[in-house]
Amino acid sequence: MKRTPLLQSFVHAFSGIYQAWRNERNLRIHVVVALAVCGLAGWLQIPLRDWAVLVLTIALVISSELFNTSLEAIVDLISPEQHELAKTAKDVAAAAVLVLAIAAVIVGLLILGPPLYDRLAN
Repeated sequence: MKRTPLLQSFVHAFSGIYQAWRNERNLRIHVVVALAVCGLAGWLQIPLRDWAVLVLTIALVISSELFNTSLEAIVDLISPEQHELAKTAKDVAAAAVLVLAIAAVIVGLLILGPPLYDRLAN
């Protein structure tokens, strides 16, 4: 297998992000929510360790959405007709994104909830 130059690998990766951004509404929703969370975290001046947890959590959710998108594309390529196994693959991948998104909300509430409450109470 021929090795792809490093710069070309980045070009392919950014192309994938661009395609997913254009075609996947849920990815755009995740990014908008992530930006809002980062804005709130900045306003609350949360500690650096909490920032690290938020950034990793956001990256996990967005990465899972990208994996889900790629899996859907592969399933559509392999099985363009309706098939129960194709549906199962897509549904389970979507469920994985949902589980991570729910966990991200919990992480966000645990990190941002107390300082937000303190800020609003004063």
